[in-house]
Amino acid sequence: MLSAPRRSSRPEPSLADSLERWHIDMWLLLLLLAIGVIGLVVLYSASGHSLDQVMNQGERWIIGLIVMAVVAQAPPEWYRAIAPWIYSVTVILLILTLAIGATAKGAQRWLDLGFLRFQPSEMMKLAMPMTVAAFLHGRNLPPRIITMLIALVMVLVPFALIAKQPDLGTALLVIAAGFFALFFAGFRWRWMIGALAALGAAAPLMWNKLHDYQRQRILTLLDPESDPLGTGYHITQSKIAIGSGGLFGKGWLNGSQAKLDFLPESHTDFIFAVYSEEFGLLGILLLLIIYLAVVARGLFIAARAQDTFQRLLAASLSMTFFIYVFINMGMVIGLLPVVGVPLPLVSYGGTSIVTLLTGFGMLMSVQTHRKLLSS
Repeated sequence: MLSAPRRSSRPEPSLADSLERWHIDMWLLLLLLAIGVIGLVVLYSASGHSLDQVMNQGERWIIGLIVMAVVAQAPPEWYRAIAPWIYSVTVILLILTLAIGATAKGAQRWLDLGFLRFQPSEMMKLAMPMTVAAFLHGRNLPPRIITMLIALVMVLVPFALIAKQPDLGTALLVIAAGFFALFFAGFRWRWMIGALAALGAAAPLMWNKLHDYQRQRILTLLDPESDPLGTGYHITQSKIAIGSGGLFGKGWLNGSQAKLDFLPESHTDFIFAVYSEEFGLLGILLLLIIYLAVVARGLFIAARAQDTFQRLLAASLSMTFFIYVFINMGMVIGLLPVVGVPLPLVSYGGTSIVTLLTGFGMLMSVQTHRKLLSS
């Protein structure tokens, strides 16, 4: 008598398991796509209903997602091995930028190769946490003073080169990436207090080294109403837009500040003000929850990482992403000076999106390769 064929007792793989075979973390991917959808929706309004800009942004997202998927395939050990080389090449490129770089709007930030024009400082956003994490890997933690001093030099050299361009926003993000790697490695509180004290003592010297427009931005932060039609115009109009959104917002495409061209840079640095006016406080909370969920997922991956390099890399990438959000929202609502940091994955611009998604590809590599090794 023939018996019915036995069904396999193995359960069907879930979507998360299927994606992990391709080294893609499902939860991180879904959160990033949610931010991307929000970004494209608000960009259409902020750009004056420009489908071309939305399409360009969508193409950059596709490129970024492809790069993220490719980066996720390589094991973290590979990134640890190449980190010093990427750091060294990027420092050389930063020096060349100051020497022969292309200048636009008073800033010398680009290298023009004829067929390609790019900002080496964007590469340093990834090279910095990779290199500091690789340097601290295999060393005793918390690090000794000499180890900490060497790491600080590694952080401060690119910071100085980028600030010289000048590009204070990117310089802050680069130094934040290096600092978080040191912090999670066991940066002692007394060293942190000492560093803050030294920074405070050096503040007068640093003030004199700032460009005139940088000093004016700080003065405007302290009293934006002193020149509401000049240097304080951006902040004043941004706060009007955010406040007019109320609890529920004016509705998509109904924001007046961007539509009537009162809000400068509405599709780039100040896109958060457009979003706030149209979607209100509830929309702001939704976006903040998604951003914090991305950071939490990154820190969760860092906590489960298998070695020092992976743990420091994942933690520093996650917290640097948080700093992106904090600086942009802080400057848009008038709590921080305007330093030209875009709202991550929402503001118009391809370089920032590709750089961020490349970093998330490294996070996915840490998560999925850990699972493969433990299985």
